[in-house]
Amino acid sequence: MNKSEWIYCPVYGNKTRDRLREDTVLKNYLLYCPKCMQESLIDAKDLRVTVIWNEIT
Repeated sequence: MNKSEWIYCPVYGNKTRDRLREDTVLKNYLLYCPKCMQESLIDAKDLRVTVIWNEIT
């Protein structure tokens, strides 16, 4: 069984609605946080998330 983890908002650390599995690869993924209503552009590989861009309003 594959391990999975929640993706957390890179701005405030809130849990988002998206999950990552260990075999998931994301490139230029637009992540939306429903709690703080911020958007971030991320890359993800091997359960590691890298923030490319944040929209902080």
